[in-house]
Amino acid sequence: MQSVGSSERPAGRGVSMRMGSIGMAIMLVVFLVAVVFAANQNDVIGWLVVIISLGWLLVFSFVVFSLRSAARKAAARLQGHMDPKNGASAAGAPAAADRARDLKLDHSFKIVQVQVGVVREYLGKDEGMVERALETIEITSHNARSMMKGSSEGPVEGTVVD
Repeated sequence: MQSVGSSERPAGRGVSMRMGSIGMAIMLVVFLVAVVFAANQNDVIGWLVVIISLGWLLVFSFVVFSLRSAARKAAARLQGHMDPKNGASAAGAPAAADRARDLKLDHSFKIVQVQVGVVREYLGKDEGMVERALETIEITSHNARSMMKGSSEGPVEGTVVD
């Protein structure tokens, strides 16, 4: 089995490309036969058949060459994205990593906001709940700061008490 980005053998012609070539040859033969018969008999109906077969040959040629061109462009684009030496594929990775980091930071800030609400609600009523909320704020803010700094300390862990 060969991977998509493998460079062991050059990309060969697929079945659809061979069928396009065979179809093109058939259309060309039909056109040439129509021209020969029209020239031999020299009547209007023969030349109408030539014009119709020429139209179909042109349409078929346009479709085949358009598809081949699109397939080559798609293969080149795919090869460009699969090539690790290409700068374009490497440039997309940091943007995705930054987006993920920003989402994690946003979530951390939302957690802190919720816990501030818990502290305000239970301040003076339930000291244990306030302590757990403050511990959650501390853990979350430490983790968020380490994400921003790129620290290798790792996330702070705590005990979840219900």
